[in-house]
Amino acid sequence: MDWTDSGIILSVRPHGETSAIIEALTLEHGRHAGLVKGARSRTLRPVLQPGNQVRLHWRARLAEHLGQFQIEPDELGAGIVMDDRTSLAALNSACAMAILALPERETHEAVYHGFRVFLSALEDIDIWPALYVRWEAGLLSDLGYGLDWEKCAVTGETEELTHISPRTGRAVCAEEAAPYVAKLLELPAFMRGTGQIGEGDIAKGLDLTGYFLERRVLWPVDKQLPDARERLVNELERVARL
Repeated sequence: MDWTDSGIILSVRPHGETSAIIEALTLEHGRHAGLVKGARSRTLRPVLQPGNQVRLHWRARLAEHLGQFQIEPDELGAGIVMDDRTSLAALNSACAMAILALPERETHEAVYHGFRVFLSALEDIDIWPALYVRWEAGLLSDLGYGLDWEKCAVTGETEELTHISPRTGRAVCAEEAAPYVAKLLELPAFMRGTGQIGEGDIAKGLDLTGYFLERRVLWPVDKQLPDARERLVNELERVARL
């Protein structure tokens, strides 16, 4: 059994004296693990960093085996964020969320492409926080738990959609939401692509996606949001970007 694919490195775990087990988010084979021999060599160490984009050749005797990866560098952007505490927190959070939420070896091309867009913007803090929130919303959608913000669940209106029902995941317009604001989740306009990012919108977006990721994806399999995501929220608060 063997295949070659594009991938984004999510995690690297030492294995033995010179090898490592890596997890990667691949385009056609989903979240996939494999053994990399010589992972601690001078050649491979800078390549095997979370967030780096690589070409992977996987080989195993049987499909269910761990198998071995041969790695070729593609876009090595991880080093760019190593000295930026906030961007590094965002990268770590995205990697942790992908590992926790995505079933192993299940193709999710939209999540992969969204991750690449997020990575391409990590040098610009004016852009990536919103892309990160949109990526989490896309993760929900690709797993079959997408939020419905196309029209109001009560009136069918497509304007002034300001909240999401925590029970149904459907949008509610401002007029219908008014009596129940305390029980609803706020929907920032930027998530629908209909407005600029306002003060507090990133926090609202993270609260919204976090709520549904916990309850629809993680809690049913006895998991919680990763610590890396909480560190991201704390970092964004520290630099006044929430």
